[in-house]
Amino acid sequence: MEQQATDIIVASQAALRQASALAVQYSFSVIGALILLIIGWLAAAFLQRWAFQGLSRIRGFDATLAGFFAGAIRYVVLILVMVMVLGQFGVQTASILAALGAAGLAIGLALQGTLQNIAAGIMLLVLRPFRVGEYIETSAVSGTIIEIGLFATELKTSDGLYRLAPNSTLWNVPITNHSRFPTRRHELSVTVPKGESIAETQDMLLQIARGDSRVLLDPAPATFVDTASADSATVKLRYWAQSSNWFATTRDMTKALKLAFDERAAKVEAEETSAPHPEP
Repeated sequence: MEQQATDIIVASQAALRQASALAVQYSFSVIGALILLIIGWLAAAFLQRWAFQGLSRIRGFDATLAGFFAGAIRYVVLILVMVMVLGQFGVQTASILAALGAAGLAIGLALQGTLQNIAAGIMLLVLRPFRVGEYIETSAVSGTIIEIGLFATELKTSDGLYRLAPNSTLWNVPITNHSRFPTRRHELSVTVPKGESIAETQDMLLQIARGDSRVLLDPAPATFVDTASADSATVKLRYWAQSSNWFATTRDMTKALKLAFDERAAKVEAEETSAPHPEP
């Protein structure tokens, strides 16, 4: 009995010493891990702010893209800090990095469509085929740009509707930007029937164009005969206007053209009515 009691006491003392050694060892590990976490957290926040400010100073660099890269730097630093913390407790960091790589690959395959939108969003922000406030048109979507995000682009259609377009659908198709250049051209077509003067029609078209202050004088408006046949001819008026008021100008020019033809037709009818008729 005494021997068993002695063995128990000796085993207890050995376990206590081992526990004390482990406590001392892991206490330093815990303290070191806390210090690493604090320093890493502060360093990640500092690097994120420094990267965002540095990228924002680059002329033409989008703020959304700057925030994305700054946030990516922060998360990379935090992941490295967590790996270092686990290394303080004897965890094999090589296996952790391998597991992170495998997890990243699996997540990438699962979110392939999302990552495609992110890549397209980055390219749209870098190359800038359109900006906020510009009106664009593709085979699938058209509208005024409200916001360009990393995943999707927000637009407002011409009839006042909200539309959200994934970035991949805007990157893989031709885009027509109606607002990028300051001026735009427009053409009006008029059919001149047989017997009417083409020269008078051209002069009338030029007078209508020069009478609107929104029509640019450089390039100057021009008229030309586009097609001709035995019964009629097609005369076109080509003029340029500012992109900001192009739509309103084209509508007013079309209206002015119709009123001018109505006035000329009424004048011709009045002349025919007032002309003396030969006596029978």
